[in-house]
Amino acid sequence: MSETALALRFAVTIDGLLLGDWTKCDGLSIEYDVTEYREGGENGFVHRLAGRAKYTNIKLTRPINSGSAEVAAWVASVSTKLIRQTAQIAVMDAAGNSVVAWNLVGVYPVRWTGPTLDVGGNQVAYETLELAHHGLAGNLS
Repeated sequence: MSETALALRFAVTIDGLLLGDWTKCDGLSIEYDVTEYREGGENGFVHRLAGRAKYTNIKLTRPINSGSAEVAAWVASVSTKLIRQTAQIAVMDAAGNSVVAWNLVGVYPVRWTGPTLDVGGNQVAYETLELAHHGLAGNLS
């Protein structure tokens, strides 16, 4: 029987640095450019050839916590030297076991957004981390 990620959360690791658990992950996708080639004499179909792969940025969101300062420090470190790294995004089940994980190459932060602080509001303070990457590496684990 296969495992299902019922209590969805996502553990994110960058080159061994655990960035903690996140509650929302957008952008895990790949799209290929398609080139159409119309072969002379072939009127039954058009050849459709796969081209370059395009990857969208990964956008992670969570309520701020004790690990938020470490995330902000990692993002700030890019201002002095950009190093493309390897990341893993793992979907965790209710017991904290990895159900499936995606390995990304050429990762670097492109945006970090801290919470909007409003003492008059009754809202959870969230942070968002956006990562650019060059694509998926190897198999899903």
